[in-house]
This record gives sequence, C-alpha cells and structure tokens, in this order.
Amino acid sequence: MSSFKKIVIRASLFLFCSLVSFAQSNTQIFLEGASVNGIERFGDELWISTYGQGIYKYSYKNLVWENYSTKNNNLENDLFYCIAVSKEFVWAGSAEGLFIFNKKKNKWTKKKFSQGGEFGNWIRALEFDNDKNLLWIGRFRNISFYDVKKQTYTDIDRTQGTDLKSNTIKAIYLDGDSLIWFGSESGIHKYYKKKSAPDPKSWYYLTNKGRYFNGEGKSVSVSDFLFEGGNIWFATDEFVTKEDPEFNLGGLFKFNRKLDWKKYYKGNGLAGNGIYCIERSGNYIWAGVYSFDRNQRKEYGKGITIINRLNGKIETIELNELNITSSVVHAMYFDGNAIWLGTDDGLAKINLRNPLADWTLKKEIKKKKSK
Repeated sequence: MSSFKKIVIRASLFLFCSLVSFAQSNTQIFLEGASVNGIERFGDELWISTYGQGIYKYSYKNLVWENYSTKNNNLENDLFYCIAVSKEFVWAGSAEGLFIFNKKKNKWTKKKFSQGGEFGNWIRALEFDNDKNLLWIGRFRNISFYDVKKQTYTDIDRTQGTDLKSNTIKAIYLDGDSLIWFGSESGIHKYYKKKSAPDPKSWYYLTNKGRYFNGEGKSVSVSDFLFEGGNIWFATDEFVTKEDPEFNLGGLFKFNRKLDWKKYYKGNGLAGNGIYCIERSGNYIWAGVYSFDRNQRKEYGKGITIINRLNGKIETIELNELNITSSVVHAMYFDGNAIWLGTDDGLAKINLRNPLADWTLKKEIKKKKSK
C-alpha cells in the first residue's frame, strides 16, 4: 500500500471516530431481522452465516444478495454458527453437522461426525488454510480437519485430563504460515502446523494458570483472536454467578508474545467484560462487547468499543447514531474500505473512507509539493 493511501485511511479513521454524524450517513443496513454470526470473504464474494435465515452471499461486483435457506428450498437448515470459504467450496457449521456448498455444482451436502457423542456435530468454529488446502473444524467435542484434496476427515481429541471444556472449541485462527490457535472454553491450544497433526509434540495447551491471562479467574474461555504486529489479542467470555463470581471474568487481552499482558475491561473503559468478537482497521481494534448478569444468568449486548492500538485510548461507539438497532454484535469483518458488523438484528456496513478527506488531503499534499 502506498504512503498516500495509508495517510488517507488514517485520516478517514480519525474522522470516523470524531465525527459520528458523518459516519451515520455512511452506514448501510442489510438483512434486517437476521441474527448474523459469521462473515467471510473470498475474492468478489462475501458470505454470511445466520442463526435463523440460513446463508447469504453478497457480490461486490454486482451488488446482489443471494440467500440459501429452507424458505428458498435450496438448503435444509437455517440455523448456523460459523462459515468458511475457499475458491471451490463454502462450509457452514450447525448443531447438526457440517454443511458443504460446492460452488461449481451449486449444491449443498451435509457431513455428520460419528465421534464426540451427542454434541459431536455442534460446530462453532471453522478456518480454511489455503496454503495446506485444509479446513479446520472446531466442534463442541473434538477438533477435526478436512483434507480437501484427499477428501478425508481426521478427528483430534484435545481433552486435557478430566477437563471436558478443554476440548470444546469456540474459535480457530491462522497465525502466519506456521501456527494455528484454537480457543476453548477453558484455555487455548497452539498447534505448529508444519509438523504432523497427530504428533503430540505439535500441540501446546495454555491456560490462565500461571502467567497467561495474568492468572485471573478460575478459568478462561476464548471467543476470538486477532494478530497485529508482534501482538496477539485474545477476546474472552464473561460468565460469573453469585455462587462462582470468579469463574470466567472476561476481558480483552493484548499479549506481546513474551511476558507482557495488557487487559482491557470494564474497570478501565470497556462497556462490559464479555467480548463476542474483535477486528482491526488501521490503528484501531474494534470489539463487540457484552455484560453477563450474574443474577439472571443472561448476556446483555453493550455495543462496540474501539481501542487505539498505539496509545490504548478507548472510545465507545453510539450505535443509535449509526442507525444500528441492536447492541449485540457477534461478528466483524474489515474489507479495507468498510467494516461489516453482524448483529442479532441485521448486518451493518460502515464505510470508513471519506471522499471529502481524500479530496482535502490531495489539496494539502499538492500545496506542500508546490512549496
């Protein structure tokens, strides 16, 4: 990316955070009423998974939406938790197994898993490794991977001792060309993918016992990951009760891959301690935040908090001023120009590029050059 484009994006992001009225005019709402929980892009296609309305595809080129659902008689399920995309296939995770869409044949099929018991077919995380041509599958019981070329599935039981939650997977993300991180309900698994997957030496398990996550809480449940520079950001769940007020304390952690852990939580500026999802645009980290009511044992969405990754400054976005009707934000995706926010009441697209800022910057740069 050229230095000029970087300047334009930074200026646009600054204007977005300081001039909400402008952002309101640059917000578009799609799929009203849909509970959106997954957003993935491959080339010209943006794929959306929902819990209740099936799968949507958006064409950047044609600006057209297409829906796969029971309503349209082209998919036998409407309840999905996650999605992954490759050049040839789309995979969607449900509580009834893995749904596979063959783009060439324009047809969906379903894969059921025999291992894992009653919850073995509840799929909550998917990640496609384009370099290895592998699909990683996070299930309520076990991790699986699918070799696209060989068309074979391999199951991996990552239960640590008697802790079943260590094998309950919520998030999967690639870290460069050598690592894959798996977020479970009681810790994180780190896999060196250049080694053989079944080899125990390829895997490491890390919890909040010791220096990780500052050693806080009885357990740590990881819901999302983000990699920027030399840092890893971990989004964690909040789950506390009167009987167990220290169980999952939540918070957003920034880890420098060495010893330093920085925690963002309600005590230093977040709207809540639970984190649904995180995303990055330029120098800003976006977080979909919630609070857990220990009396009613219920989650309450708290909208979006933005953190400046350079100085740590925290700002809360007023969603009503962006025409976003829900404070529950389950998914985020930044496409380079706009950030897409998946809520439980639709999909919002916020254009971060400001044509006025572009025009102003061009004039300023031209003046400086003439001097």
